[in-house]
Amino acid sequence: MMITRSLEAIFNAAIAAVNPNSVLRRALIYDGNRLALPDGSSYVLEHFDRLLVVGAGKGAAVMAQGAESVLGERITTGLVVVKYDHAVPLRRIALAEAAHPVPDAAGIDATARILQLLESADERTLVLCLLTGGASALLEHPLPGLTLNDLQETTALLLAAGANIRELNTVRKHLSAIKGGRLAVAAYPATVLTLVLSDVIGDPPEIIASGPTVADPSTYAEAWSVLERHGLQDVVPTRVAAHLRRGLRGEIPESPKPGDPRLARSHTVMVGNLHEAMIAAQAEAERLGYRSTLLTETLHGDAVAAARHLAHIALEEEKSTKERRCLLAGGETTVQVVGNGKGGRNQHLALAFALEIAGHSRISLLAAGTDGTDGPTDATGAYVDGNTIASARAQGLDPEEFLARCDAYTFFALLDERSGLSHHFRPGPTGTNVMDIDVILISDVETK
Repeated sequence: MMITRSLEAIFNAAIAAVNPNSVLRRALIYDGNRLALPDGSSYVLEHFDRLLVVGAGKGAAVMAQGAESVLGERITTGLVVVKYDHAVPLRRIALAEAAHPVPDAAGIDATARILQLLESADERTLVLCLLTGGASALLEHPLPGLTLNDLQETTALLLAAGANIRELNTVRKHLSAIKGGRLAVAAYPATVLTLVLSDVIGDPPEIIASGPTVADPSTYAEAWSVLERHGLQDVVPTRVAAHLRRGLRGEIPESPKPGDPRLARSHTVMVGNLHEAMIAAQAEAERLGYRSTLLTETLHGDAVAAARHLAHIALEEEKSTKERRCLLAGGETTVQVVGNGKGGRNQHLALAFALEIAGHSRISLLAAGTDGTDGPTDATGAYVDGNTIASARAQGLDPEEFLARCDAYTFFALLDERSGLSHHFRPGPTGTNVMDIDVILISDVETK
């Protein structure tokens, strides 16, 4: 129990460091007229008649709270879109809720309202765009000739195939009327200032939220190659395939590219990312008495392969020292879904990790999403240790079978029900999103 509390404390410290409200309030310096940002850019608000706030993401509502606390009545109006159950009270900025990771009609409607709001923008309008992880699904509107169902089916197929976020968003940008710089184009000739809380490895602005306010270097050819790579070119909806083929032939316009004059007044500032969360987690681990090592902030690829890599490091560390250690990893893995199980990448990784460290009771892990969700489940992730697999087998569960059919959620649910223990981690929505965090603790004594 003490180990579980330590794992959770380290995770919570990471979350607190990237609270979107706090992040935005640190980033914006406002003296009543001039708005200054960490990159040295600034905006004199008397040069603008209106200040519109738009945005999307799991943490967009909390970020909007920060904007309201800094800018107050200078905000004319606005609208942000968040995932269901991620709403918070706002005073001047309207709020809409929609589905994630697959878009729904509510998201399409909310995005249409944002596009309508931007139609009124002119040269004396400042548009403040707030983006956090999850915005790609929440901020969506199909290009002419495509439907919501087309986008839903394509997104679901790519997710099930294990496409990474770069691949997924490359396709999305070539099916959407708002991604890949098109939001900034819709706002032109207004000035657009985009503040981003990154949920993508390396913080590339053209990938985060599918880059609605920045130039898109990707092409229809790259989008098509993503489908081919995952064997989906003959599986995606007919209209999607036809649309992308038209793009390949040059029959329809590409997304806005670098140098497009309509993007000249659009500026993006990164205000928070995984690194800040990891540094806070490391500091909390040290405070709790664990010598801490930050292994990586770029964990990616197959979740099982990542779990085996982390387990190998943990086992070597356990062998080499008797002291308390904390190993930290962050990033975003993928799962190629096989079977009809229920789970998320963090629970999948945790189960695979548990199999690798079975019998090594000094080692424990919390694998969790910083947004408070993991796949289409009510869990954020899972706790495991060296005793988890033995406990499961004693309860008549076959962990390899659950892992093979991508059913980690059911595995942990049954294990908790039969053993009376608690392996699922359920803090609820955190209001932020900077990918996933894996906290590995090696205790100085064996645990039972």
